[in-house]
Amino acid sequence: MSEQSPAHSDQARQAVAALRAQDIDVVRVVYPDLLGADRARDILVSHLPAATHHGLAFCRAVYHTSPQSDTVPMPGGLSAGMPDISVRPDLDTLHRLPWEPGVAWCLGEALDPATGRPATESPRDLLRRVLDRIGAELHPVVGPELEYYLCERDESAVTGWSPYGRAPGNVYSAGLRGDPDGHLLRTLRHLKDLEIGATAGNREFGSGQFEINLDHSAALDAADRAFCFKAAVKEIARTEGRLATFMARPFNEEGGSGFHLHLSMVDPDGRNVFEGRDEGDPYGLSAAARHATAGVLAHAPALTALLNPTVNSYKRFGPDSLAPWLIDWGLDNRSAMVRIPPERGDGTRLELRLGDATANPYLAVAGAIAAVGLGLREKREPPEPLEGYGYRENTAARLPRTLTEALDALEGDTELTDMLGADFTHSFLTYKRNEIERFQQYVTDWEFKEYAFLL
Repeated sequence: MSEQSPAHSDQARQAVAALRAQDIDVVRVVYPDLLGADRARDILVSHLPAATHHGLAFCRAVYHTSPQSDTVPMPGGLSAGMPDISVRPDLDTLHRLPWEPGVAWCLGEALDPATGRPATESPRDLLRRVLDRIGAELHPVVGPELEYYLCERDESAVTGWSPYGRAPGNVYSAGLRGDPDGHLLRTLRHLKDLEIGATAGNREFGSGQFEINLDHSAALDAADRAFCFKAAVKEIARTEGRLATFMARPFNEEGGSGFHLHLSMVDPDGRNVFEGRDEGDPYGLSAAARHATAGVLAHAPALTALLNPTVNSYKRFGPDSLAPWLIDWGLDNRSAMVRIPPERGDGTRLELRLGDATANPYLAVAGAIAAVGLGLREKREPPEPLEGYGYRENTAARLPRTLTEALDALEGDTELTDMLGADFTHSFLTYKRNEIERFQQYVTDWEFKEYAFLL
C-alpha cells in the first residue's frame, strides 16, 4: 500500500488543530457507492491522522449491496471472500456540518488496500478516468440542477409517507404559501454554510417538491457538490422529522424529479468553445457545440441507463410529463431532451434534461462527458432542432421505455462502454439486472388491488 507523504502528515495535524479550535470532535468520512448513496464512518478527531495515513477499512461488497441490504453476487465480492477497500479522508474537502454541532465531514477516496490504486467500482474515479480519456485540451464545466420531494409521516398512506405542504398552484413559488414550515429557507442557509455552491431554490410542480440550483464548476467538483448536496438535503430533512427523497417518481398523483446537467467546454485559456458568434452559425453555436449535441443524441439510449438507473425511473417518462421521452434537441425548448438555453458568449451551454434525481452524480456526469467527447471526436452533426411541442412521437426516435431496454442499449454501445471501461460496465449491468430480477418477483399493491377481488 502506498505511504503517506510528510506533506499529508502535516496537513492532517493542521486539520486536527483547526477542527479542535472550532470545537469539532468528530469527522464523518463520506464516499459514494454505486448508486450514489452516501456511505460513511464517524471518527474522533484524534484519529484523523491515522485514518489519513492508513485509511478506513470497509467491506468492498458495499458497492454490491442493494437498498434492501441484499448482497448482489458480483466479481470481487462474495466469490472473493468479501475483501476490503480502504477509504482515505480527503482533507481538502473538510467542512463543518451546520446542522450537527461538533461534527465535520469530508469526502473519502476508495482504494484497493493491496495496491493503493483506486477501487474498481469507485464512481469518483470513474469520472476521473473519463476525463483523462477525452484528453487535456478541453475541460468540461457542469452545472447540476436537482429536484426532490419532502415527505411527512402519514399512517393512512400505503407507504407511510405523504407529500409535505399539499396545496395546488404553488409551482415556482417561495415563502410560506408553498412551504408552511420554512424548510427551503433552512435548507438554503445550511447549504450556504456548507459551501457547496447552492445558489437558489423554489417550490416545484409537485406538492412537497423543491428544486435547488448549484453553481457551475469543473466536472469532478460539480459531481462532488451534487453528491454532497443530496446527502445534505436528506440529513437536513431528518432533523425535521421528515423524509427527503430523490426517487424519480415517488407518488402516483405527482410528477417526477429531474437531474438536469448544464454542460459546456472551455479550452486551456478558459474560453467557452461552444460559443459560435464568429462562426456564422444561425443559432450562435460553434461546430464543437453541434458535435457535442450530436454525440449526446447518438448515445442517448445508452446514457439512459446511467441517468435513469432504477425500475421506477421509467414511470417518470411519457407525453406531457415535462420529462423527455424522445431523442431530440431544441433551442430554449423544455420539451426537448437536449435544450440549448438562450444565453450566448460565456454562457453558451447544453442542458441535458434526460436524467432523474436518482442518478449517481458521478456516473451521470461521466456518461454525459463521454458522449460529448465521442461527438467531438467523430465530428457528428445533429439533425434540425425541434420546433414547438416535443411530445409528438413521429418527430424523433423514442428513448428506452424500461430499465431492461436501457441496460441492453448500454451493453450494446461499445463506443460509450469503451470510454467507461469494461470492469465498470460489467459491474453496473450485473448490479442493475439483479434489481430488475428482484422487482419482477415482487408482488405489488397494484397487483393485489387489480386482481385479488375479481379473479
